[in-house]
Amino acid sequence: MANLVRSSIGRKFAMALSALFLMSFLLMHFSINLLSVFSEETFNTASHFMGTNPLIQYVMQPILIFGVLYHFIMGFYLEIQNRKARGGQDYMMKNGSANSTWMSRNMIWSGLAILAFLLLHFIDFWFPEIQYKYICQNPEDVNRYYHELAEKFHSPIRVIAYVVAFFFLMMHLLHGFQSAFQSMGANHRKYTPLLKKLGVLFAVVIPVGFMIIALFHYFNQ
Repeated sequence: MANLVRSSIGRKFAMALSALFLMSFLLMHFSINLLSVFSEETFNTASHFMGTNPLIQYVMQPILIFGVLYHFIMGFYLEIQNRKARGGQDYMMKNGSANSTWMSRNMIWSGLAILAFLLLHFIDFWFPEIQYKYICQNPEDVNRYYHELAEKFHSPIRVIAYVVAFFFLMMHLLHGFQSAFQSMGANHRKYTPLLKKLGVLFAVVIPVGFMIIALFHYFNQ
């Protein structure tokens, strides 16, 4: 029994680490994309650096892909285990609202929505990038990144899909940010309330910022 508890705590700790890693990537990704709103040249320069730097491409990118896969697979696994431990769906329907927040009870659904969005995002950007650089082996164009980004947001359907996805991301982060620190044992009378406020700020500003970027490129055609 003790080994089972330790194993469960270890999985949650690893889950929290992967969440914090992905949130740091999300902040970086947002910062670079935000440049496209203010300066096409600066965005192209930053994107070119990220797309051609060997450390980022051959070390950080595989780690990121592994982190994404691990986070989602472990998240679904822990959700299934939690449901079994709580007695299944009947318990959740009767007692869920009394024991947890709406966001925590629906993390699996917001996670699935984000997973669907990641697939769309890969189709829109990552797969074409791989084809451009490694399959077609086109000569590198430093100025192509801005136009490739803006072109994806010409369709109102795609913009709506992105906005909806970022809303689910916001819901996911509102619980996930605080949960990650709790799983790592961060509990301080003075600093925990500050972390909660920081978590809400992060969970709202980043997704809303991504929404603004998508809408900016749609209306700025």
